[in-house]
Amino acid sequence: MNAMMTASDEQMKTLDALVEMARDTERSIDAMQAARDGVLALASRWAMTMVEQQGDADEADLMLRSVAAELAVVLRVSDRTVQRRMADAELKVERFPAVWQAQGAGRISAGHTRVIVDAGMHIDAPEARAAYSARMLEFAEDESPNRLRPIAERLAQQYQSRSMDERHQEAREKRAVWVKDHPDGMAELGVFGPAALVHGAFDRLTEMGKALTTARSAGPDTDPDAASMKDPRTLAHKRTDLALDLLLTGSPAGHDTPDGLLAAIVPVVSVTVPVFTLIGVAGVESPEAEVDGRCPIDAGTARMLAGATTGWDRVLTHPVSGGLLAVDRYRPGAHLKRHLRVRDQRCRFPGCGVPARRDDLDHTLDAAFGGPTADDNLAALCRRHHVLKHQTPWHVTQLGDGLLEWTSPTGHAYIDEPPPQNTVTFTAADADTEVGDHLADVWATARDESLAPF
Repeated sequence: MNAMMTASDEQMKTLDALVEMARDTERSIDAMQAARDGVLALASRWAMTMVEQQGDADEADLMLRSVAAELAVVLRVSDRTVQRRMADAELKVERFPAVWQAQGAGRISAGHTRVIVDAGMHIDAPEARAAYSARMLEFAEDESPNRLRPIAERLAQQYQSRSMDERHQEAREKRAVWVKDHPDGMAELGVFGPAALVHGAFDRLTEMGKALTTARSAGPDTDPDAASMKDPRTLAHKRTDLALDLLLTGSPAGHDTPDGLLAAIVPVVSVTVPVFTLIGVAGVESPEAEVDGRCPIDAGTARMLAGATTGWDRVLTHPVSGGLLAVDRYRPGAHLKRHLRVRDQRCRFPGCGVPARRDDLDHTLDAAFGGPTADDNLAALCRRHHVLKHQTPWHVTQLGDGLLEWTSPTGHAYIDEPPPQNTVTFTAADADTEVGDHLADVWATARDESLAPF
């Protein structure tokens, strides 16, 4: 029986009222948090103004400490916490005023503000920050913070004064591994390193964890009764056990089968890189390469990965809108799956960010009722939202061009758009200028030379 199908009209009205109350309450909380940031930023500015009037720069830190201590006593928190909040608030209010104001008006949440500020804090020019903020607010009003993060990281790159390669080389100097102790005999091991390598390591642990039960039950000496017992560990437990096993022994010795099925699993990292970025064309503003729609990486790493792979998926996009047109490959494969996973990039339920390569490809109109196996009747759904679609009154309709309209049990409709592609776009006017001729020559070079490995 589908969940909620037996709910009465009165019960559904109650749920609808609770949803409205939750939305309004959340907006009020976000607005009040923005107001608090404004007060803390004013307190920080007051302290600095007093220092400037006295002309003693050495007193700045003491003045800030004193103001923070005064606020801390009233707020009943540590003065160090208040001073940190004052610095964060001043960063938001002074450097990203439009974002702060949007939160105060209830247009975006505190989570959206944090994502936008974190990605754009290294944009130096005020005009560039303002332009970045304006573009991000267009996305933030429709996307959840977890979906907004890769968009913010991508757009922030376009306004940076230094290249991604320069900043990556500097950031690599901060790579580290650390241990943090926790209660009850537990500890945390952290790794900070190049994104492509970290995501690759995580993917290998994930695939090994998924294959673990099958691999162990397939061994020639496995007890049939033991093999039939379900492994009680979650995927997170298996990742942890395998990671420690690999770090301590160099191989999954405590989990592997005699024929080494787990050890044979290799990591998979999906990278999208515009061809102009790949070949380093001068004079063309091209986005950075991206790992799995999550975060930008430097062009050097992207070129290394592209040169080492056995085949590429070619993603064809519209030159002006940037929309996905087609995906092809010069090697046999599941063409439709590749197309959908490139188009969707993550689960298509509003607000969900689970990568598409871990999702199910679901028929919007079930195949049993005549739904075609085609891109306009398929979408990537994580297992959680796949079950939600089939076992509750939530339902979805395809509107064309990858747009999905979800209707909730209370009758509210929510539109989910496929995320923008990581690609180069041009204005229509470019076709009638010398820029258009230059781009045509560049594209011919890219087609004839850079795609030769296919």
